[in-house]
Amino acid sequence: MANFIALDVETANADMASICQIGIAKFEGGKPVAEWSSLIDPEDEFDGMNVSIHGIDERTVRGAPRFPDVRGVLAEWCEGNIVVCHTHFDRTSVHQASSKYRLPPPEWTWLDSAKVARRTWGQFAQRGYGLGNLCEFLGYSYRAHDALEDAKACGVVLCRAMEESGLAVADWLKRVKGPLVIGPSSSSSSSAIHKMKGNPNGPLYGETIVFTGALSLPRRQATELAAEAGADVSPGINRWVTTLVVGEQDIRSLAGHKRSSKHRKALELIAQGQDIRIIGESGFLELLRLTKE
Repeated sequence: MANFIALDVETANADMASICQIGIAKFEGGKPVAEWSSLIDPEDEFDGMNVSIHGIDERTVRGAPRFPDVRGVLAEWCEGNIVVCHTHFDRTSVHQASSKYRLPPPEWTWLDSAKVARRTWGQFAQRGYGLGNLCEFLGYSYRAHDALEDAKACGVVLCRAMEESGLAVADWLKRVKGPLVIGPSSSSSSSAIHKMKGNPNGPLYGETIVFTGALSLPRRQATELAAEAGADVSPGINRWVTTLVVGEQDIRSLAGHKRSSKHRKALELIAQGQDIRIIGESGFLELLRLTKE
């Protein structure tokens, strides 16, 4: 069982560059042996929805370092190691924050523990592989939406998967690039512009994405890109949705609201406990790019 670094971030708003907390845990021999965490001043506004999830706001980060201030610390922990995060979102946030401050993107070796879990336990191959659900299945208790706690939970998932599968970290780097064993691939084509089934062998398979607002891409193209990467695309918010991608909003078309009806419905479901991540279009495009590496 090889050593690795587990990493998690929290963000201030839908812009994935708005990192407001980072947590890192070093694992050796299947256990965390060292850890580091810090609040981060995102130099950006805090969305009430994000604050309600992680409890971090403008006052909390007052006096905290900015992302460039801790970039060297991240390098000390992560360079030369396998860096594990749960789904591609944390990786995308680090890349987006680096771009925001015109820093070179980190050239780390990344491993997605969600991909590992989906290939270890068949019941989570298509859905239910969120960090909280997996930890409940594994009997591991932690405080969700704290970056360090989430990082350690992510590391535990990987360690348990290695025990279950007999594969080491280096083996998993190769295995996650292989297909899920869930049957033959289905076509991702559809005549609907806003609805499409995802490629079962795509890296985002099991995710359900909804688009809202004006995108820079034609909606059909955005839908096809998401489906090619494995995500189902839904025309509306429902109990299966995992990600809402928000484009530029025309406030005059929102009946006096600052958010679209889809955005407001997603916030209602989040308040009821559904795990929906809200990201901007630039974050979505970066996510797609990173899944191809």
